[in-house]
Amino acid sequence: MSDTKRDVSSLSFEEALAELEQIVRGLETGQQKLEDAINAYERGAALRRHCETKLTEAETRVAAIVQNADGSLSTRPLE
Repeated sequence: MSDTKRDVSSLSFEEALAELEQIVRGLETGQQKLEDAINAYERGAALRRHCETKLTEAETRVAAIVQNADGSLSTRPLE
């Protein structure tokens, strides 16, 4: 990723998760300046929310195929 941070909403789940993991590793070292750590934490919080939203969207799209008694197929939300 370039030095310019992309808008969180434009990231895929995988991209956001990878960046979030990188931020967590950086914060765990404790080697950042306070202002940089705060900015990283804020970005991480936004990435976490984005990942949660993406997961929720995926869960609502996942459906189990159910065969009805008459042989027809229908879908139901995955529990």
